[in-house]
Amino acid sequence: MGMKCVQCQTDNILSDRTRNSGRCKRCNHPFVFEPTTVTDKKLAFTDPFFKKAIENISSQNMLFFTHKQFLYFIDQKLKSRVPENSWLFLYFFFSVFAGTFGISFALAIFSSQFAVIITFALYNLSWIWLFFHYSKSPEKGSRSRRTNAKNLQILGVIILVAGIALSLSADYFPGYIAASALGLFSYWLGISQKRRQHEISELFLVNKSQSDHWLQCWQRVNGTLEKLLPAPRQESLPASIDPEVSTYSFDRAIICDSDEIAQFLIANNVHFENNCAILSINGYPQSIFNTVIEMLRRNADLKVYALHNASPGGVGLVNQLRTNPEWFANQAVTIFDLGISPRQILATRDMFVQQSQVMAQRSRQLPDTVRQGLTAEELAWLDAGNFVELESFTPQRLLRVVNYGLAQSGAPQTNDGLILVDNAVGYGGGYVFVSDSFG
Repeated sequence: MGMKCVQCQTDNILSDRTRNSGRCKRCNHPFVFEPTTVTDKKLAFTDPFFKKAIENISSQNMLFFTHKQFLYFIDQKLKSRVPENSWLFLYFFFSVFAGTFGISFALAIFSSQFAVIITFALYNLSWIWLFFHYSKSPEKGSRSRRTNAKNLQILGVIILVAGIALSLSADYFPGYIAASALGLFSYWLGISQKRRQHEISELFLVNKSQSDHWLQCWQRVNGTLEKLLPAPRQESLPASIDPEVSTYSFDRAIICDSDEIAQFLIANNVHFENNCAILSINGYPQSIFNTVIEMLRRNADLKVYALHNASPGGVGLVNQLRTNPEWFANQAVTIFDLGISPRQILATRDMFVQQSQVMAQRSRQLPDTVRQGLTAEELAWLDAGNFVELESFTPQRLLRVVNYGLAQSGAPQTNDGLILVDNAVGYGGGYVFVSDSFG
């Protein structure tokens, strides 16, 4: 197996790497990964693959990213290495060769058209089961599952066209019925699986310790990744701010439900580009938190943007901002819920949905004011323990969502993408707008 050196682009086959103790035969640069020694071949990859993943997630070293964002990204990259459409090509291949042999065998042994129907039905049922299994597999990515659901629809059309055509040419009515029933069943199953993707939880192929270990090994050989953010640190000592600066205020503020997302937005200069404050609900960044809160409260026209996970804690963020005296209790503040809300998950059906009994318990313990602001479908989704993290989105996509939400909030009453939430339900004053889509 050949592998190009990321330093000089020289191709080194396995014998070259072995003979040079895992180094490039031309420039002597060490290889970080050796795919031939990995037991689980799903986790086997080359140095160029890993380098390309880093370049993609950082948009060619332009955007900062978190450790967990990289975990999600490399997990999806490894899952998507096998094109799901290749199964359709295998179906066509076996249909031409194995299908012809099977029909001939059935006619030769049983001398009956009924045997042909049974062979045809069993053959296609096995493929229907395969695509159905992959369309609901938690080990597959959301796009892979959706592709397999689409494969069920394509298979249904093929069965209808081919089966009905053969039945009519043979003037065999039971074959027509069987092909119609099987084809329609496969097509309906594909539609059903597409619609229920938001209900299917997904499992990581890669765990956090593996991802962090790979990053450490890569940096040890190829140098520090400048765009990889460290864990956010809370500094107890307040930072000194020019008194003239502290007399001003911000017109807008983004409040996140995690320190990591607040750090991510600040590192990527969202606060400079949009002239807004960025804080976490936990008080990050601690060194300037109290000063910034005082600056925000001085602005009677302040707009607050809540950015959070689709989780029990996340959906309660707006209520916390509205009712907590440490935030904006008893203030007529306009709050925009940027997401992620469960309604956006239910509408998009293309996200990394996880499931946890802990989350299910937390959902049932949400205050009544929060639960009343959710639809029955959203509550059912949360009560089942489902959740989606903001860090499952790539930096580019997440920044695009935030910037779009800020831009569209200029006139929310006339914007079809922002929904006015009833003030009487759990918010206590002012306005709350919820984005109708995410990404």
